[in-house]
Amino acid sequence: MNELWIIGTAALVATSSSLLGCFLVLRRMVMFGDAISHAVLPGIVIAYFLTHNKTGFPVLAGAALTGLLATLFIQFFNRKVRLQIDASIGISYTFLFALGVILISLLGPNVDLDQECVLYGEIAYVPLELIEIIPGLSLPRQFWILLLNMLMVTAFVRISYRYLKLGSFDPAFAAGVGIPVALWQFALLGGVSLTTVVSFESVGAILVIAFLAGPPATAYLLSRALKQMLYLSVAFGITATILGYYLATLLNASIAGSIATVIGVQFLFAFLYVRLKRNSLLNTPEVHEIK
Repeated sequence: MNELWIIGTAALVATSSSLLGCFLVLRRMVMFGDAISHAVLPGIVIAYFLTHNKTGFPVLAGAALTGLLATLFIQFFNRKVRLQIDASIGISYTFLFALGVILISLLGPNVDLDQECVLYGEIAYVPLELIEIIPGLSLPRQFWILLLNMLMVTAFVRISYRYLKLGSFDPAFAAGVGIPVALWQFALLGGVSLTTVVSFESVGAILVIAFLAGPPATAYLLSRALKQMLYLSVAFGITATILGYYLATLLNASIAGSIATVIGVQFLFAFLYVRLKRNSLLNTPEVHEIK
C-alpha cells in the first residue's frame, strides 16, 4: 500500500508541474522553478524562528509568501525595468536566497536549518506522516495537500487556457486585443511558485524542477498543438514516476533520482526519434512549431 501512496503523490506533483511547465517552456522561463526553490529560504527561516517547527502550515505559508515576493520582483524587473527574463530571475532569487543565508547566520542557534534545506524532501517518507480524515481513517498529509494543489492547477489551466496560449505565442497581439498579459503571467508564475513550495517538502526541489522542465520539453519535441503538448507532458510525467519508482526499487537507489533519470532518458529518446525522423530517406525536414 505504501508504494501506491508514493507513486500517487509523485504523480500529483508530475501532473501539476507538467501542466504549468508547458507554458514555462514556451515562454523560455523553465528555470523559474529553480529560482523559487531557493528564493523561499528567507520565509522558511523566519517561519521556523517564530514557530520552531520545520513542517506544518506556518513554514508552508512563509515559503509561499516569499515565493510570491520573488514572483513580484521578477515581474517588476522584467516589465518595468525592462530586464530580460533570465536576468530578472537571476537577480531576484540570488538576492532572496542570500538574504536567507544571512538570516541563518544572524539568528544562529535559534534556527536549526542549513542553506540547503529547500532541497530536502524524501518521497519515501510520505506514507509515514498521516492525518485523520474521519475517525479510524488516516491518510498521508502530503497526498491531500498535493491533490488539492493539482485540482487548483488543472482548473487554472482550463479557465485561463486561451489567455495563457495567446500570451505565450504572441504577447503583443494579446495585449492589443485587451488581454492583461502581465496579470496572467503573474498568475502563471504564482501557480508555479505555489506548486514548488507545496511539493518540495515531500519530493524535493530537484524533482519538482525536473517535472517542470523534462516532460514539457519532451512533449514539445513531439507535439504540433498546445493541447497535445499538455496531454503528452502529463503522460510523460506520470510514466516517469511509475518507471522511476520501480527502477529505484530494483537498484535500491533514490526514488527522486531514479524518476529524474527516467525523465532524462525520455527526453533523449524523443530527441533521437525526432532527429531520425527528420533525417529519414524522404529527407523532408519540417519546421517544428507548436500552435
